[in-house]
Amino acid sequence: MINELDTVVLTTDIPEHHLKSGDVGTVVLVYNNGEAYEVEFVSTDGNTIALKTLKAEMVRPTFGSKEILHVREIV
Repeated sequence: MINELDTVVLTTDIPEHHLKSGDVGTVVLVYNNGEAYEVEFVSTDGNTIALKTLKAEMVRPTFGSKEILHVREIV
């Protein structure tokens, strides 16, 4: 289960907020035992890009040392 303050990976694009599958966010709230999550996505300077309530199937936990983070420019 994903918990508050866990890092998660977006599994779907959210174009209206310039978010793409693979973007990394932090869970700030867990709803109904993991049915949905409030996830904050931030830029590298710490500014919030989006704070979204996402269904569980829209995010996944990170795989720790088996993944590498990637930076992209927000268009």
